[in-house]
Amino acid sequence: MKADLTGIILSGGKSSRMGENKALIQIEGAPIIRRIHSLFERLFGEIIIVTDQSEPFSDLNAKIYPDLIPNRGVLGGLYTGLFFSSFWLSFCVASDMPFVKESVVKYLVKNARNYDVVVPRTEDGLQPLHAIYSKNCLDPIKRIIEERKYKIIDFYPMVRVKIIEESDFLSLDPMRESFINVNTPEELSLITKRSKSF
Repeated sequence: MKADLTGIILSGGKSSRMGENKALIQIEGAPIIRRIHSLFERLFGEIIIVTDQSEPFSDLNAKIYPDLIPNRGVLGGLYTGLFFSSFWLSFCVASDMPFVKESVVKYLVKNARNYDVVVPRTEDGLQPLHAIYSKNCLDPIKRIIEERKYKIIDFYPMVRVKIIEESDFLSLDPMRESFINVNTPEELSLITKRSKSF
């Protein structure tokens, strides 16, 4: 049964280091965004893609919106997704994360009650582009943008945040694949080799 949440995919990056649209990169035979979209179709009642290039995604069953506040990076994208979301809660992920795990997402959803942000923390730190957000975040995000701050975590002190420690979900994703993203051709090459070795 689908949860009453929106799945938000942020695909507004310039992809300057990769040299091509990262969302369309093929991993194990499918574009990254299709892998995420397929998962979201199973899990959520609505899918939103935030992008300034709607054409590559027009055949996906999703609502597509450009940034409401242009040139503000992922913070502007998150704001846009939450603004248009039909549900109170949304799970937000970047379009360059090919190995998002259903079990980890469901675990975050299970912990979302009474919080505005549910965010995993790994050995690399907080993972704000693999997290749940409520519509209560809209005004704080706007305020942070007006202060010319651009990190998602900058508005966290203004809302109710639940941090999910790595030890709590590691059994669901022992290889920590959920948080892998593809930023450069070198990273893509490593991921491709890794996939072939399994």
